[in-house]
Amino acid sequence: MISRWIAALARLMAVLGGAVLTAMILLTCLSITGRFLNGVLQSPPLAGSALSEALLATGLGPIHGDLELVEAGMAFAVFAFLPITQLRGGHASVDALTARLGPRARRVLAALWAVLFAAVLILIGWQLWQGTQDKMRYGETTFLIQFPIWWAYAAALTGAIASAAVAVHVAVARLIEAATGFVILPPEGSAS
Repeated sequence: MISRWIAALARLMAVLGGAVLTAMILLTCLSITGRFLNGVLQSPPLAGSALSEALLATGLGPIHGDLELVEAGMAFAVFAFLPITQLRGGHASVDALTARLGPRARRVLAALWAVLFAAVLILIGWQLWQGTQDKMRYGETTFLIQFPIWWAYAAALTGAIASAAVAVHVAVARLIEAATGFVILPPEGSAS
């Protein structure tokens, strides 16, 4: 039952991360297009023409604060993709030495890495929680659009909490696998 909830959480976070990443791509493309068109309209022979002035009056140009919004979105997207990657064992690894180990030794090593990864994600989540509290307390905002920075921290924290929950689940499963030899999750690196 818990495995299904964890898998659903990982998939949901991946979908949300994909939606945010898609929005950031669209935002960037629109901003670049606006910047390009603004430059064309302000260059000869269009500069000063009625068409140019009319289009520029609409505000045609780069999106104000686009980089700040992309930074905030990226903070969330990175953590949103971690749960599915951790659940499916999709992290990059070099198996030059471990490929020669026996199955039991590989299971123990996988459990060790899973526990370490869970501990690191819990620590990152804790630090993001502290950072979110600090940014809220001091009312810090971005420079251009005055976007409260704590919103970006809170979004990243949401992803970090989901990542930590999945990582703890994976660590427990890997420990059980190491102790019993019973396969609970796909093997590390299978990304199935």
